[in-house]
Order: sequence, then structure tokens, then C-alpha cells
Amino acid sequence: MPEVRLRVPLQEADIRALRIGDRVYFSGPAWTCRSRLQRYVFDEAHALPFSTGERNLLIHTGPIILPEGSAWRLVGLVPTSSIRFEKWGVRSVREWGLRAIVGKTTMGTATMAAMKELGCIHATPLGVTPQLFVDRIRVRGVHWLKELGSIEAAWQLEIEELGPFLVDIDTEGNNHFNRLDLRIEANRREAYRSLGIAEDFEYTKLY
Repeated sequence: MPEVRLRVPLQEADIRALRIGDRVYFSGPAWTCRSRLQRYVFDEAHALPFSTGERNLLIHTGPIILPEGSAWRLVGLVPTSSIRFEKWGVRSVREWGLRAIVGKTTMGTATMAAMKELGCIHATPLGVTPQLFVDRIRVRGVHWLKELGSIEAAWQLEIEELGPFLVDIDTEGNNHFNRLDLRIEANRREAYRSLGIAEDFEYTKLY
């Protein structure tokens, strides 16, 4: 698998050159959001209090961050499942000018279409551990801490060689997990055939 190191602000040409299966590392400014922030912006009409132009990498996560004197200490960060935010996916890519979203799993067809049109990828972590990225991230600040709470606030991060992440949606409309589902289904059918299990077989329901 090709490994690519990218610096934020991400450039469209670099993003369009990526393909599903590539491994990517990111360096530069990034920021975080979850569902409450997207609802606050898109459904409740609050404008973001910062520019996303030079910060076009978004991480779907609710990091664990504690105050430490006049600064912040990152305790743990794990990307969360992006498919939960599909409702706002198209608007986030379009209105925030995103070139990359990092989150677990994948996103839906509407967001994939926007990514193809506008030049944005989705990347998912290879492995899950709260401590995996701590040494590669510095907390620069936070917006809407009082309004949204620590987990849902917009944390401003500076990252260095953060990764590896697997590109699971590219700008050609390819989706790694969709292809994986097709392979799994083909393997299931082959297993059923070789074991003599009928296609309409139903597993026992305990409840």
C-alpha cells in the first residue's frame, strides 16, 4: 500500500491523487467535531467562530482533554464513527471547504458524491487505542467549550505525522468498505454452497 505524507492546508491535487487503500499521515492544523457541534452550526444556525480555510482537515472525535494550568493536556483521542454524521456530511464538506475527514468506518452515498465533486477524502484509523496519537498532537485551543461541553467542543489541534490512516473514500467515488461488503457477501454465498446451506436459511432467534 502506498504511504503518503500530507501537510495541512491540504491541496486539492494531492487529495485527488489518493486512492482507496492508500495509507496517509497528516501534519499541520486540524480541528474536531461531533454531532452536537454540527447540529449547533447546521441546524441551529451558529456560525463557526474560526476560519476553516487553512484548517481543512476535520477529525470526527470527542477527545479527552484536561486543563493543566493555563494550557491543556490531551489524555486520549479516538476517531468516532463518521456514518453517524451523514445527515450533515454534504454541508460539512461543501461549507467548511474540507479536503479530508478522519473518522472510524465510512460515510454514505450523498457525502461520497460531494467528496467526488469537491475533492475530499475520508480516512479511517488502522487500529483503535486512546493513547495511539497522544504524542503526535498538541492542543492549541478550543471553541464553544461552555456551549457544547468538552467532548463536543471544537478543539484546535496541531498534529505531526498523525497516522497511519487508510483512505476508505477517494475522490473517484470508490469506497473501501463497500467493496469489502461485496467480498464478504461473495464469501458467504460460497460457504453456504460448499456446506449445502440453503440461501433462505434463517438463524435461530433466541429473543
